[in-house]
Amino acid sequence: MTNSACPFTGSMVALVTPFRDGQVDFDALGRIVEGQITAGQKALIPCGSTGESATLSHEEHTRVVAFVVERAAGRVPVIAGTGSNSTSEAIRLTREAEAAGASGALLITPYYNKPSQDGLYQHYRAVAEGSHLPLIVYNIPGRTACTIETPTLARLAEIGNIVAVKESTGSLDRAMDAIAACGSRWPCSRAMIR
Repeated sequence: MTNSACPFTGSMVALVTPFRDGQVDFDALGRIVEGQITAGQKALIPCGSTGESATLSHEEHTRVVAFVVERAAGRVPVIAGTGSNSTSEAIRLTREAEAAGASGALLITPYYNKPSQDGLYQHYRAVAEGSHLPLIVYNIPGRTACTIETPTLARLAEIGNIVAVKESTGSLDRAMDAIAACGSRWPCSRAMIR
């Protein structure tokens, strides 16, 4: 895959993961999926930070992604949250999402570990090499205590199946820097910066 065309456009919603009595409430999740598709969302994102990814068990995570893919039934792309502070875990989650039929993956910056910029690059490169899915790097230092700097984003933009950044620093200047550095290689970036 090359990153010459954007596989995702429009409004994409990060889904909550509902629980009842300490278990994932799949009936409620199904209603959420249907409601978001009916409302006109162009993609669904299960197991992101909004979807309790940090608190789901590995089995729950895999089941939630597979359920959303099945329930969406090809009507909209499903971009699975598959990030982790463990590179091997992120690869495993991304491969499982791919096997379940996800259209792409959103990978949060490794949290807690505070990797170097080269460490971040190597992490994302390893995940990209372990999957054929289009990948979106997720820069949210308020949650991870680690920022992907613009030069690192530019290096990541050279990797064919890394197609965009979800830039969540809250800085318009950083967003504009990311567009300037990567926009010609990441046509999705304009849509993914919030």
